[in-house]
Amino acid sequence: MAITIEAVVENGMLRPIQPLPLKENEQVRVTIEKRSDWIQRTYGMCGWKGDSKELERLAMSPEFDLGEEP
Repeated sequence: MAITIEAVVENGMLRPIQPLPLKENEQVRVTIEKRSDWIQRTYGMCGWKGDSKELERLAMSPEFDLGEEP
């Protein structure tokens, strides 16, 4: 069984945001993947030819503020 969870790092330790469906002392294998922001997740979808940092600068410009993340 594979599950994906959200967690935060506190004092160098991972703390799951929700309870895990695991038994006490059950051994598991953990893969860590940094969460990306919406710009990194959608980069390349609109045919942008520049780099992701330039797209982020433009997307976060107050001139184009949509109020909330898409």
